[in-house]
Amino acid sequence: MPYVNIKLTPPGATAKQKAEVIAGVTKVLQDVLGKKPELTFVVIDEVDPEDWGIGGQSVAEQLARL
Repeated sequence: MPYVNIKLTPPGATAKQKAEVIAGVTKVLQDVLGKKPELTFVVIDEVDPEDWGIGGQSVAEQLARL
Protein backbone atom coordinates (compact mmCIF):
# COMPACT_ATOMS: atom_id res chain seq x y z
CA MET A 1 0.00 0.00 0.00
CA PRO A 2 2.10 2.94 -1.26
CA TYR A 3 1.70 6.37 0.27
CA VAL A 4 3.18 9.31 -1.64
CA ASN A 5 3.21 12.80 -0.13
CA ILE A 6 3.96 15.72 -2.47
CA LYS A 7 4.56 19.13 -0.97
CA LEU A 8 4.31 22.37 -2.96
CA THR A 9 4.48 26.03 -2.09
CA PRO A 10 1.59 28.15 -3.38
CA PRO A 11 0.81 28.88 -6.04
CA GLY A 12 1.40 25.18 -6.39
CA ALA A 13 -0.93 23.79 -8.99
CA THR A 14 -4.47 24.00 -10.27
CA ALA A 15 -7.05 21.37 -9.36
CA LYS A 16 -6.67 19.91 -12.87
CA GLN A 17 -2.88 19.74 -12.54
CA LYS A 18 -3.17 18.07 -9.12
CA ALA A 19 -5.54 15.47 -10.59
CA GLU A 20 -3.05 14.77 -13.37
CA VAL A 21 -0.18 14.42 -10.87
CA ILE A 22 -2.21 12.02 -8.73
CA ALA A 23 -3.14 9.92 -11.77
CA GLY A 24 0.42 9.99 -13.11
CA VAL A 25 2.09 9.01 -9.84
CA THR A 26 -0.44 6.23 -9.35
CA LYS A 27 0.24 4.93 -12.87
CA VAL A 28 4.03 4.99 -12.36
CA LEU A 29 3.71 2.94 -9.18
CA GLN A 30 1.45 0.50 -10.97
CA ASP A 31 3.68 0.20 -14.06
CA VAL A 32 7.06 0.12 -12.32
CA LEU A 33 6.34 -1.61 -9.02
CA GLY A 34 3.14 -3.49 -9.84
CA LYS A 35 1.18 -1.68 -7.10
CA LYS A 36 -2.61 -1.74 -7.16
CA PRO A 37 -4.07 1.71 -7.96
CA GLU A 38 -6.97 1.15 -5.56
CA LEU A 39 -4.45 0.76 -2.71
CA THR A 40 -2.20 3.68 -3.70
CA PHE A 41 -2.51 6.91 -1.76
CA VAL A 42 -1.23 10.22 -3.15
CA VAL A 43 -1.50 13.35 -0.99
CA ILE A 44 -0.63 16.85 -2.20
CA ASP A 45 0.02 19.42 0.52
CA GLU A 46 0.47 23.11 -0.15
CA VAL A 47 2.88 24.51 2.43
CA ASP A 48 3.00 28.23 3.14
CA PRO A 49 6.38 29.62 1.96
CA GLU A 50 6.91 31.03 5.47
CA ASP A 51 6.66 27.48 6.86
CA TRP A 52 9.24 25.94 4.53
CA GLY A 53 12.94 26.57 5.00
CA ILE A 54 15.94 26.00 2.77
CA GLY A 55 19.50 26.91 3.66
CA GLY A 56 18.54 28.54 6.94
CA GLN A 57 15.90 30.84 5.44
CA SER A 58 12.23 30.50 4.68
CA VAL A 59 11.18 30.20 1.07
CA ALA A 60 9.25 33.46 1.56
CA GLU A 61 12.49 35.26 2.49
CA GLN A 62 14.30 33.78 -0.47
CA LEU A 63 11.52 34.73 -2.88
CA ALA A 64 11.47 38.28 -1.53
CA ARG A 65 15.11 38.68 -2.58
CA LEU A 66 14.43 37.72 -6.21
